[in-house]
Amino acid sequence: MLDRFFIGVALVILVVLLGVVALGPIIEPHDPLLQNVDMQEAGPSAQYWLGTDTLGRDVLSRLIEGARLSMTIGLAAPLIAGAVGISLGMAAAFFGGWTERIVTRVTDVMMSFDPLLLGVLIVAMLGPGIQNLSIAIASALVPSFVRLARASALSVRQESYVDASIAMGRPSFGTIFVHILPNIAGPLVVMTTIWIGTAIRLEASLSFIGLGAQAPAPSWGNIVREGVSNLFSSPLPALFAGLAITLAVLAFNILGDALRDYLDPDRMTR
Repeated sequence: MLDRFFIGVALVILVVLLGVVALGPIIEPHDPLLQNVDMQEAGPSAQYWLGTDTLGRDVLSRLIEGARLSMTIGLAAPLIAGAVGISLGMAAAFFGGWTERIVTRVTDVMMSFDPLLLGVLIVAMLGPGIQNLSIAIASALVPSFVRLARASALSVRQESYVDASIAMGRPSFGTIFVHILPNIAGPLVVMTTIWIGTAIRLEASLSFIGLGAQAPAPSWGNIVREGVSNLFSSPLPALFAGLAITLAVLAFNILGDALRDYLDPDRMTR
């Protein structure tokens, strides 16, 4: 019952976040970029539900606008990384030989870096900005997808129905996407869900150090950075943005764990 309760809470959080992404401009009570010098660092009130920051901007509106950017990158980067990494991993497992050697060596080099450090290196080369941030996060996640897809595809590659498909003359990529991909989709879906939370965390971390969204555009990471700079005089932006990041990451992790349990093959035999 407790597990179902946490899963239900996670689903509610995710539905709210997706609703915010879709309806952000409609539900924002104020312009997130509008400065009101007469209401600097104001506390929560009927006009400003979560107060204002040091420039008099509405914290709630900035959190909503920041959610749209953070969630968009958090969803897009793992999907892009998955499309690239899963394709490379399956190709390495299926073809073997030089294809597998090259893919695994490049993956091993990239895996030797922490994803955050790899993201910093890529953004440092490309320059700060939302588009470059998305590319950096996707690139940092590709090696994990390659390893998971390759390991899963290697076991499926030995099955007799794969050999039968090859013997019948089906093109290699047809065999990969018709017979291998559907049979390894379960763990890939689970890990993609979990890595969405990782992407949100990476976006917040890179934006916090100034390599993501640039002011005045709000994202959860730079809202935390601005709040930390004025923590004693105006702690609310950092507090609420940090809480939003925590809830989003936890929600995706809980959903990933639930999907893992549901898609576990051993569950079917119990």
